[in-house]
Amino acid sequence: MTSSSQVPRLLALVPYLQAHPDADLKATAAVFHVTPRQLVADLNVLWYCGLPGGMPGDLIEVDMDALDEGRIRLTNADFLDRPLRLTVEEAMSLIVALGALEEMADAGLAPAVRSARAKLEAVFGAGDRVGVSVQAGEEGVRGALADALGRGVAARLTYHGAARGETTTPTVEPAGLATRDGYGYLTAWSRERGAWRTYRLDRISAVEPLADPVGDHGEPPPLASGWLDARPDAAEVTLDVRPEGRWIVEYHPTLEVTDLPGGLTRVRLLVADPAWFRRLLLRLGPAVAAVEPTHAAASAIEAAREALSRDG
Repeated sequence: MTSSSQVPRLLALVPYLQAHPDADLKATAAVFHVTPRQLVADLNVLWYCGLPGGMPGDLIEVDMDALDEGRIRLTNADFLDRPLRLTVEEAMSLIVALGALEEMADAGLAPAVRSARAKLEAVFGAGDRVGVSVQAGEEGVRGALADALGRGVAARLTYHGAARGETTTPTVEPAGLATRDGYGYLTAWSRERGAWRTYRLDRISAVEPLADPVGDHGEPPPLASGWLDARPDAAEVTLDVRPEGRWIVEYHPTLEVTDLPGGLTRVRLLVADPAWFRRLLLRLGPAVAAVEPTHAAASAIEAAREALSRDG
């Protein structure tokens, strides 16, 4: 079990156990979709969690004698009821994360996410200072996929592929939803191909959940890394622009601006949001002579090709 899956579960486990004192081990394991053995391992981790200092009175306590009898009794975790105090930086990060989650949420989850984000923005005065843009398709599509995922059943998609420009109706076994470089994706097992496949949500126009359950195909592969992942804070990008695109040096922070022969201008800048950079490239259009690294422009090129194919 990886820490990336264990940490979110521990964060949810403690308040659950506070609300359910003397909880049954097997029943609690079923609630969190893990084995009793894994849940015991989680509880052993909680021994080392608590307030700074690390003294016995600072750490969460688990009654191990009761655990041997299949009961969970948690104490010394009342500090988690204290109001959370966020710094401005933490609040802004949370607002951005909620914005991305709102773009990916279905009709059932979106109102709660929107409400939480609005409350944070009201307290910290974020207003229009932060924004998130995710190409995540229709809310009804995400809702149908969430339904199939929740019930563990297969689904039939109506999918518009960009590579061949054709519409297909693959039957898939959904495994998860995620975002990458400003796009929402579905990871699913393709029954026709007998392999894991990734589908862009904005290319799915319809989802029909089926009655038959999904099979066991092992762990799905992780979503391919985005071009910004090597520098999660910001990646350095170099643009060579023609005279009609030189306006960007007046509107965007730059690291270096160099005049080149032939009227070109080389602009070095930092990019922290792939979706923002895609929009910038699409706005510049033919004014861009070169991009380095070249893969930073891949999603903009694909978006431009799709737009041209629709116009045609």
